Amino acid sequence: MALDYAILAIYALAMIAVAVYTKNRSGSVDDFLLAGKKGLNGWMTAFAYGTTYFSAVIFIGYAGQFGRSFGLASVWIGIGNAIIGTLIAWLVLAKRTKNMTRRLGAKTMPEFFEKRYGSTSLKLFSAVIIFLFLLPYSASVYNGLSSLFEIVFGIEGWIVMLALAALTAIYLFFGGYFATALSDFIQGILMIIGVVCMVLCFMNSKQVNWDISKIINDPNLTWFTFGSEHQGLYGSTVSLISLILLTSLGVWALPQTIHKYYAIRDKKAITQGIVVSTAFALLIGFLAYFTGALSAFFPEVSGISDAQVIPTMLSIAIPVGLTGVIAVLILSASMSTLSSVSLASASVIAVDIYHGAIHKKASDKRVNTVMRLLCLLFVAISVILAILNERFHIAAIAYMMGVSWGTLAGCFMGPYVLGLLWKRVTVPAVWASCISSLLLTVGLILVFGYDKNAWSCSLATALKDGVATSPLIGVICMLFSLIITFVVSLLTKKPNDTILYDAFEKPIEGEIK
Repeated sequence: MALDYAILAIYALAMIAVAVYTKNRSGSVDDFLLAGKKGLNGWMTAFAYGTTYFSAVIFIGYAGQFGRSFGLASVWIGIGNAIIGTLIAWLVLAKRTKNMTRRLGAKTMPEFFEKRYGSTSLKLFSAVIIFLFLLPYSASVYNGLSSLFEIVFGIEGWIVMLALAALTAIYLFFGGYFATALSDFIQGILMIIGVVCMVLCFMNSKQVNWDISKIINDPNLTWFTFGSEHQGLYGSTVSLISLILLTSLGVWALPQTIHKYYAIRDKKAITQGIVVSTAFALLIGFLAYFTGALSAFFPEVSGISDAQVIPTMLSIAIPVGLTGVIAVLILSASMSTLSSVSLASASVIAVDIYHGAIHKKASDKRVNTVMRLLCLLFVAISVILAILNERFHIAAIAYMMGVSWGTLAGCFMGPYVLGLLWKRVTVPAVWASCISSLLLTVGLILVFGYDKNAWSCSLATALKDGVATSPLIGVICMLFSLIITFVVSLLTKKPNDTILYDAFEKPIEGEIK
């Protein structure tokens, strides 16, 4: 156990060293938010994207819950994340986002909306929505990590969350996005090593009950035939497809993942990013859910909560010394996501609300200072929410993340994705997407009911085969956003030619062809 603690201590010192090394690289708003004018190379951007995508939620919440529910079929979620959420997303969005944000001079998603559509009120509205709905997402990451340390190390969850928050705040406050990207690169390598070690340990553990008849007879352990007892084949199929779409399409419109395209350097970096980020996502996503499916061979996980499945398996199968390595894997996944989410949230308040509406004449230095302080504030609020959630059991980890992803992607999927691809998108269409998607999310939750302990909602149990509706709500909202944005754009006045020229045609230095 002493060796495990030593590994954790070395990791913490390494993150502090990153903060010290990068503290002189964040003197301006551009430096703090975009790592300077030159941007980052493909490898660093790819790892920043991948580590932001996968957090403790996938290992503790998703892998434990859905690996146990869907068996080996759950790996299709990881495969979908790699193909739809990474490969296709980069091919469609990366170059277009980089070029358009440079033409418009936009540093954040709300600023992109303001300049792409010529609406300051749209910028302010989207900034508030982003800040509010990234809070529960961030809190879910803290909750996922606390479950691991409570079971494996016997450390109380609130202590773990406070320590993680302090460490994340230090390197984010001093180094900004460059520190985040550099630490993401290091953490990405650690995640690869950790997840491979974890799977190998599980596969070779003497305490695993390798019952071959279980593979033959249990429908949860096949690749294509799946279905938990309370859902049935139809319900499980719909639920699994919903999860694939929610976690794969959602990142197309989340500010913390889109932000990575803003700071990429050039065409070569984009090509590198496509290959590296896809390979990273495929490896991490596949192995994470495969690990969850292996829970079928651990009798000790029967009857425990979903959040305890992976930590319990770790405590059983991982030898002393490697436990610290696996803990660093989960820490790396968590800190990279938390820093990106905190930066995205703080930037929309500092750049879009403070500088954009409250104090328009504020100096670059002042805005930069406000953004640093807001990063600390966001981290503090997130950890408080996580501690309250742990104490009062407000919501399941997967549910918190799902609602956050579904709501944000539901509001912005049409306005952002169609806004990049299609000149015809109008301001009324954007407002229609944002407002109606919010109302639709709330309405669907009220209709189906709120279940804090599982993905199924109360009405779903009365439907055929018990479809889990929580991920389905997010998918409905995302598709609705694309449809209503398209339809309202056709029915309303064409956008101003000057705005379209600035967004799609204005020459820029170093445009990526």
